[in-house]
Amino acid sequence: MAVVASAPGKVLMTGGYLILERPNAGLVLSTNARFYAIVKPVHEDVRPDSWAWAWTDIKLTSPQLSRESMYKLELKTFTIQCASSSESGNPFVEQAVQYAVAAAHATSDNNKKNLLQKLLLQGLDITILGSNDFYSYRNQIEARGLPLTPEALAALPSFASITFNTGDISGGNCKPEVAKTGLGSSAAMTTAVVAALLHYLGVVRLSSAVDNQEKKNTEDLDVVHMIAQTAHCIAQGKVGSGFDVSSAVYGSQRYVRFSPQVISSAQVAAKGALLPEVITDILKGKWDHERTDFSLPPLMNLLLGEPGTGGSSTPSMVGAVKKWQKTDPQKSLDTWKKLSEANVELESQLNLLSRFAEEQWDAYKCVINSCSRLTSDKWIEQASDSSKEAVIKALLGARDAMLSIRDHMRLMGEAAGVPIEPESQTQLLDTTMDLEGVLLGGVPGAGGFDAIFVVTLGDSSMQFDPSVEFTQCSGLAG
Repeated sequence: MAVVASAPGKVLMTGGYLILERPNAGLVLSTNARFYAIVKPVHEDVRPDSWAWAWTDIKLTSPQLSRESMYKLELKTFTIQCASSSESGNPFVEQAVQYAVAAAHATSDNNKKNLLQKLLLQGLDITILGSNDFYSYRNQIEARGLPLTPEALAALPSFASITFNTGDISGGNCKPEVAKTGLGSSAAMTTAVVAALLHYLGVVRLSSAVDNQEKKNTEDLDVVHMIAQTAHCIAQGKVGSGFDVSSAVYGSQRYVRFSPQVISSAQVAAKGALLPEVITDILKGKWDHERTDFSLPPLMNLLLGEPGTGGSSTPSMVGAVKKWQKTDPQKSLDTWKKLSEANVELESQLNLLSRFAEEQWDAYKCVINSCSRLTSDKWIEQASDSSKEAVIKALLGARDAMLSIRDHMRLMGEAAGVPIEPESQTQLLDTTMDLEGVLLGGVPGAGGFDAIFVVTLGDSSMQFDPSVEFTQCSGLAG
């Protein structure tokens, strides 16, 4: 029996930096880029002497990195060890395995424990695959003599191999060069592995995508969220806001972070305490995050552009902003407040547009289709009646709110000494927002050189800068 689970990537449209502190909210959109995890047994049968085994086998395969790793899982403490000391492990998958197995043990009665023991003694064979959209393939595309367009990216084989560099690192090993696009690959991967393992081990019963549209099993998703969130935090060595894991589990949403204390038990476990002793605290903890369904208004598309100028270190940028907050509390508080107000305004205008689409569909559709073929300075000319004028004013209001967000993000970056919206990104975004049918654009999350996002109207046909690799990420957001 094999189980396949997948989780989407994300784009944090609003809430960069602010989302780290309650009760600030962020709007996070899930994408059609997905990470997949396949779980099946390593051994078809359980050997007669397996009852005496203290360890079982874990096999992890990552075809895109041409890598296969073997681990041993201790069956009493659920701790995992790499079978080869020369191999560099995958901490996100390792923590996902440990916490998922511990959760399975903690939630099983005696009858289920026998089945769980058999499944574990057969070993866990895990394969991970990420959609091409999670990575930059500009070198391969250019090598083929193709333009940097969504069509050229789509022409690559699914789950294409990730480029390896040729330089040696300490120990003489070759490190895979993983150029990411900022869609939250580690959160999506962790969530997919946790979901597949919890389903395989009988902790949850996850429905197919079609079934989920009819009825979501919220309780099972909540369990996936708690385990994935904890595993991801421990793997990355810090307690982040968690919006990336939350969107990987539940989809697009308005998100307010959980209190870091909720996983304090896991942090104790990371320092040597046994997982079986703390997993119950995780499962029964007060997860006080706030999650509200959110999506872009109808007839809008989310695009992500990868400029190819190199990535940015989110932890170091966050650290610089926090240092600035301490050294200049008054100015930082004022910027923080104005940025929060702009975030709220954008959310308000998008919600207003969704309401117009529901209540005045004909006028809404007509405006979107008309504006998709025009630059924003000509949109107001399409206001032939009051209902259309209201839609256009909401579009322009959303656009102005995004420009205000960008202004304050830039000011924050300049004050903190980090490139939240670097000059090259500013030029690219300004040029892009002047194109026909573009509603808004910005740098997602913590900003930097990773990527830009834009929201477009209708079926607008746009000629983007050929130096930027754009990919459509409508998914649950569109």
